Amino acid sequence: MGALSIRNVRKSYGPVEILKGIDIEVENGEFLILVGPSGCGKSTLLSMIAGLDTPTSGSIHIADRDVTYALPKDRDIAMVFQSYALYPNMNVGQNIAFGLEMRNVPKAQRQEAIQRVSKMLQIEHLLDRKPGQLSGGQRQRVAMGRALARNPKLFLFDEPLSNLDAKLRVEMRAEIKLLHQRTKTTTVYVTHDQVEAMTLGDRIAVMRDGLVQQFGTPDDIYSRPATRFVAEFIGSPAMNIIDSQRAADGLAAHGVPLLLNDAQRGALQSTNGAGISYGLRPESLSFDDQGLPGTISMLEPTGPETYAMVETAVGKLTARVAGKVHQHVGDSVHLRWQPEDAHLFDAKSEQRVVG
Repeated sequence: MGALSIRNVRKSYGPVEILKGIDIEVENGEFLILVGPSGCGKSTLLSMIAGLDTPTSGSIHIADRDVTYALPKDRDIAMVFQSYALYPNMNVGQNIAFGLEMRNVPKAQRQEAIQRVSKMLQIEHLLDRKPGQLSGGQRQRVAMGRALARNPKLFLFDEPLSNLDAKLRVEMRAEIKLLHQRTKTTTVYVTHDQVEAMTLGDRIAVMRDGLVQQFGTPDDIYSRPATRFVAEFIGSPAMNIIDSQRAADGLAAHGVPLLLNDAQRGALQSTNGAGISYGLRPESLSFDDQGLPGTISMLEPTGPETYAMVETAVGKLTARVAGKVHQHVGDSVHLRWQPEDAHLFDAKSEQRVVG
């Protein structure tokens, strides 16, 4: 058993089932991301790990101990909230040490912890300030410092960067990653931001409607999405999804083959193409002299790359092209990709088809 074991956890509020049987094993020192859209159940699951709520059924173990119904104070965890939850009447040093003081840790040890975490987070110069005198990023560092002072078995982060501006989110994301590399403390991190999920997590649980759609490494989830939902949720812009028969017919009309690997071709032939969806990530599409012809309907330059929306015989496709493109809206282009770039999904179950 690892650092955290979640076994067939279900949660209902009256007739409404929020979690529908969650099974997750987290290894010691691992950084787990719970990601999904609003209402998928990720924050509910985090609350149960923290002891702020209890499952309707199932069990939760931390470090081989059943804590399903244990109080939060008995779980040896530390939590960082989206709202920081700092005490406004205390200065930074007092906020950091508050949890230790409640556990009757001697003053000398509390002072040592304050110095240790404030140096780690580069907030030594802020120790005498009150939260109202701090920026959002500084308050988040203090909240993280309070958690670090505890040296817990498990860190829990509940969308800690949601209240920060874009630049500060990037900076704090790097801080959290470096912090985990230094401390090696097992961490569970909830977010709806797929960029945070991909950059921070050792493994990711993609959730939807109270179920885990896929649990794996960032590379697994990006390269081999288990469902159409995962394919469209992870990646920006979202994966292009088109009906495979429409794709085959539209490509054939222009003398372009439907590019598939051998396993995908066999799966498609066995179903005669019925009920299969064909997916291509925008970054797999490139402009070329040959390929699927189309007309650019919109361009979105971002600096290092450009998002191009192209009207084609198989439908509207989005291409993510490196650098600045020289084409303009209304120009004709050809889109090209490789067989290994294709993803097939069952149109009814939305599950990945082999390949």
